[in-house]
Amino acid sequence: MQANQILSLRSLAESGKVSGQRQAGNWKKMQDSWTWRTPVKKGETGSGKTTQIPQYLYEGGISRQGIIAVTQPRRVAAISLATRVSDEKRTELGKLVGYTVRFEDVTSEDTRIKFLTDGMLLREAISDSLLRKYSCVILDEAHERTIHTDVLFGVVKTAQKRRKELGKLPLKVIVMSATMDVDLFSQYFNGAPVLYLEGRQHPIQIFYTKQPQQDYLHAALVSVFQIHQEAPSSQDILVFLTGQEEIEAMSKTCRDIAKHLPDGCPSMLVLPLYASLPYSQQLRVFQGAPKGYRKVIISTNIAETSITITGIKYVVDTGMVKAKKYNPDSGLEVLAVQRVSKTQAWQRTGRAGREDSGICYRLYTEDEFDKFEKMAAPEIQRCNLASVMLQLLAMKVPNVLTFDFMSRPSPDHIEAAIAQLDLLGALEHKDDQLALTPIGRKMAAFPLEPKFAKTILLSSKFHCTEEILTIVSLLSVDSVLYNPPARRDEVQSVRKKFISSEGDHITLLNIYRTFKNIGGNKDWCKENFVNSKNMLLVAEVRAQLRDICLKMSMPIMSSRGDMESVRRCLAHSLFMSTAELQPDGTYATTDTHQPVAIHPSSVLFHCKPACVVYTSLLYTNKCYMRDLCVVDAEWLYEAAPDYFRRKLRTARN
Repeated sequence: MQANQILSLRSLAESGKVSGQRQAGNWKKMQDSWTWRTPVKKGETGSGKTTQIPQYLYEGGISRQGIIAVTQPRRVAAISLATRVSDEKRTELGKLVGYTVRFEDVTSEDTRIKFLTDGMLLREAISDSLLRKYSCVILDEAHERTIHTDVLFGVVKTAQKRRKELGKLPLKVIVMSATMDVDLFSQYFNGAPVLYLEGRQHPIQIFYTKQPQQDYLHAALVSVFQIHQEAPSSQDILVFLTGQEEIEAMSKTCRDIAKHLPDGCPSMLVLPLYASLPYSQQLRVFQGAPKGYRKVIISTNIAETSITITGIKYVVDTGMVKAKKYNPDSGLEVLAVQRVSKTQAWQRTGRAGREDSGICYRLYTEDEFDKFEKMAAPEIQRCNLASVMLQLLAMKVPNVLTFDFMSRPSPDHIEAAIAQLDLLGALEHKDDQLALTPIGRKMAAFPLEPKFAKTILLSSKFHCTEEILTIVSLLSVDSVLYNPPARRDEVQSVRKKFISSEGDHITLLNIYRTFKNIGGNKDWCKENFVNSKNMLLVAEVRAQLRDICLKMSMPIMSSRGDMESVRRCLAHSLFMSTAELQPDGTYATTDTHQPVAIHPSSVLFHCKPACVVYTSLLYTNKCYMRDLCVVDAEWLYEAAPDYFRRKLRTARN
């Protein structure tokens, strides 16, 4: 993008910091509007809605009748917000203010303000559908429309109604977001009042391109260096790209070009940011740059809403994002680059105006922006619903097929989820209604995908519960492996000692065992490109899953080096995710005959095993299997003979 290609400029009016009087006025309105009604609160970025409103509620006496719950889509947000509010209240974290996230509970009997992930509140609803311990539930960041948040809308709406019918203490519900379709939310909650709170957003200039950009990566690179050569070094740049490989490649290109800039140009500190980056490297984006340096942060959409980075003056928005979409017919989870929604574009723009006036370069035309979808499709309409159906049945929802979703998933998605649970032995039919079997109820006790819960439950049969607990824990956190593309040869060299010809699951098991044997040494992690923080989290997750097994009186046994037992267990639980080698050397799934390939990151990439199970299917330039394990076709037939009767080519021969 050249300077003369920039077409239009738009300024956002400065809304200014909200005065205490204005906030108090809005708070009074909220109280006056509450009689079994749910306020929908739209607050601008920086308005303090997430940190201040729970405190107003506490000071207003709402917590005397129960805990104030504040849900967040991400664990990092729940933890950081609880820490901040606890500091503001000058109390020890876990006392008055606490948090609960998956596999971590920092609360006590004294906790009155509780931050938790939406998934954790859903799990609590399994044992108490009326949410009796809560007087108020705040559903924050509602515009993100995660799958758990959408289910929670229906759960709290039902709990609110049932508590009124039973004459119980009222449940107050607040839906909060920086941007969302407030009319949709208001209608869903029976015409709930809508309140608006201004924030501290500073003016932002928005530039569009004059012509559509065919190569958004090149346009982003040109924009970064155009800004870099003109702006003071104290003003940092945030660039939005779609994924790790793009980010690492652009980071390297920026560093290479920066070495050859003319004298007088500031030095450039290029920092990548994505979810699987080791925590210590993620923290670098929050630290100030050395004098004479400019920070250029190249990030995925993790920087849209989850975090706030100080010093950002410029945002470069490519208008692209990587998103998943599930196909219930093929079981294929498509990961594809696509256009952002208008809501996402505005969130990105807002990152430039957190501390002072800013500038956003949008690498698309204004006409293109006008054609963007207003909001991204809710996750509930584009993902595998097996976990959702299991949770709803565990909550004893009378009829999961007619559950009150704000945005109803397609019948195909619901039917596919029910079929999966049925194959896993989780469902039974009672009086024309679906219900959980004893195995299904045990599966619901684990905060895991149904297939992984079933894996653990089967492990005692194969005498390998210790090993399966480790493998499932490794698959339940962000990747424990760090694979910088620029050091690919070095990574492959140090990983050789862990690699198992039996597949990725056994390789991960080998890495974890070594990590535990050397006492979680951070230097070892760095040398072996292992994310030490995620490894420690694996250990915590494993301990909690083991506790659940003990509460069920499951025998905890080890296979003592017998990896065939481990692979048999994986075959019996992941049998719906299998692929066979074809005569032409390619692979196809045994169920739908979908052509698939082994992902380059797999230890089996250069191998050709006859039959494999995999953890997930992703589509980028082709359909890839990820996290593979070599299995025998006979084991799959043992696991589900009816399912495989005419599907397994190997078993028939």
